[in-house]
Amino acid sequence: MKNKIWLKNYPNGVNTSANLDAYNSFAEFLDDGFKNYSDLIAFENMGKTITYHELNILSKNFSLYLTEELKLKKGDRLIIQSPNVLQYPIALFAALRSGIVVVNTNPLYTPNEMEHQFKDSGAKAILILSNFAYNLEKIISNTHIKHVIVSDIGDMLGGIKGFITNFVVKNIKKMVPKYNLPEAVSFKKALETGSKHDFKKHKIKSDDIAFLQYTGGTTGVSKGAMLTHYNVLSNLSQIHEVMKTLLSDKKEICITALPLYHIFALVCNALVMFKMGAKNVLITNPRDMKGFVKELSKHKFSVITGVNTLFNGLINADGFKELDFTKLKVAFGGGMAVQKIVANKWKEITGSPLSEGYGLTETSPVVTMNPLDGTDKIGTIGLPLPSTNVKFVDDKNKEVNLGERGELCVKGPQVMKGYWQRQNETSEVMLGNWLKTGDIAIMDKDGFIKIVDRKKEMILVSGFNVFPNEVEHVISSHPKVLEVGVIGVPDKKTTEAVKAVVVKKDELLTDNEIIEHCKEKLTSYKCPKHVSFVNELPKSNVGKILRRIIKENDLKVNKY
Repeated sequence: MKNKIWLKNYPNGVNTSANLDAYNSFAEFLDDGFKNYSDLIAFENMGKTITYHELNILSKNFSLYLTEELKLKKGDRLIIQSPNVLQYPIALFAALRSGIVVVNTNPLYTPNEMEHQFKDSGAKAILILSNFAYNLEKIISNTHIKHVIVSDIGDMLGGIKGFITNFVVKNIKKMVPKYNLPEAVSFKKALETGSKHDFKKHKIKSDDIAFLQYTGGTTGVSKGAMLTHYNVLSNLSQIHEVMKTLLSDKKEICITALPLYHIFALVCNALVMFKMGAKNVLITNPRDMKGFVKELSKHKFSVITGVNTLFNGLINADGFKELDFTKLKVAFGGGMAVQKIVANKWKEITGSPLSEGYGLTETSPVVTMNPLDGTDKIGTIGLPLPSTNVKFVDDKNKEVNLGERGELCVKGPQVMKGYWQRQNETSEVMLGNWLKTGDIAIMDKDGFIKIVDRKKEMILVSGFNVFPNEVEHVISSHPKVLEVGVIGVPDKKTTEAVKAVVVKKDELLTDNEIIEHCKEKLTSYKCPKHVSFVNELPKSNVGKILRRIIKENDLKVNKY
């Protein structure tokens, strides 16, 4: 937009443009952080802490193993397939300071999903948690991987604690299926071997690729977004420009429950918090709500990030209301729409706001954030970040007027270089320097943006567009509903009909109750014609409800 109307609503202290030239590469960025925050705790996991100084040494040693022993060069790809354990940031920073491209992979991927991503990336090396190595064995011969580093979950916990953790995981809980990867090297051995070499600084340019970050694949085949050092470092500066009004360097404790291999947690937790010298508490298994709440009770945390389903799970979890929230400044929600009822309940319990933002893998990832000075608007994704421009276009790529619905397009330093080896797909989403997000949105007179829905997930009922998000918000406000996913199903009369797939909070809930509830709040064509109940909804690795999977599952068993 030529007239950036949102700028006038930036809080005091937030500049209209971010400092995009502070660092040329992550090597410079990391060196600065290690020097400034040397004695502070960088990460904690399972009660074990490592300082910024220790992280500097450990990541140097792993970097040296990659470059001096494995002979990986700048631009070579390293796969990291790990949950939130201390090994992850060590490997992450090792690769970034060496110019090696990080390929983040969900540990819960099936062998087929792994094979697609591994082959597509052309990665030569992988760091994988032993729990998942049996899947690698099945497909490694079909990939370019030459070097395998295997880590056990307790490797960085040290001494007796590390030994006991690994013993229990392997022998008591039987969580490490047998595998045969005879050439594999242990993570601890890699660190030890790397420490025998002298570190050399690598020449890395700002337009070199830092990450091949694969899209979630919720609307099709997973593609690798090429995110350069400049893309991601720019986004760090943009996010920090907004956060600095509420958060302070060297003082914050951040809860990282979302997996670091996901772009949201990777940037907002691992990297932005590093920039601020914060302490990151890594949660390995947030689905264990009892254990999660117990871990939260040990920390006077000031920041937490999550998605709607995670926050909803916490506010309904036993013991959460009794936690100490006196230091909590803000919770950041992203990845999917934050429902108003969840945001309100969160603030009621914790006394702090649940601030919604928005981003995509392709935008490194953050595009918008709500202000942190109390002027946020619940139900919106906030204002475009400094140094970011947006516009809204119709189906013919013509810009619509302010206040009209259109596809959200983004221009800024955080927009990806393109999709890895997929020029056609890149061309489909780029309008010159503008990225077409695939999300239908609307901007109000103050510059706040509201996402209506995914363009491809719109439901067509008798020629009228129904946006699943809108229906889900209404249904989720019913006191007997825990979670809901809304899809379109075939209908002979109306082309499509609305169907709600619901997880009950109260077993007495009926389909008729849901339909009547919707009739009170929605026009008739938006109301569900069909309702079904399930024990759980399919979700992505970060808890995003996967409507595509809901629909696929539904059509397998139902005929309309």
